[in-house]
Amino acid sequence: MIIVNIDYLPGKEFEVLGIVKGSTVHSKHFGKDFMAGMKTLVGGEIIGYTEMLNEARGIATQRMVKEAESLGADAIVSLRYASAAVMQGAAEVMAYGTAVKFK
Repeated sequence: MIIVNIDYLPGKEFEVLGIVKGSTVHSKHFGKDFMAGMKTLVGGEIIGYTEMLNEARGIATQRMVKEAESLGADAIVSLRYASAAVMQGAAEVMAYGTAVKFK
């Protein structure tokens, strides 16, 4: 599956199949959440949350691709990611784009 964050694919004509998306809500266990809170006192990257969001983006992307494949898509254009806190220590990550089929 070709996935791009631009609105076109150079040299390719396609028909739009529709919007596809995938999402997941992730959290870290209490120990990592507690250590992240301690890290905010001294500053710097909170690696546990970076890893959590990277994993969540991967899962959301996989789910989006699965939805696109079910439509018979060859590619997804205009990929975007969004995230939101759902509660303290938990975040939703959504991947969305437009499924297309080559002509």
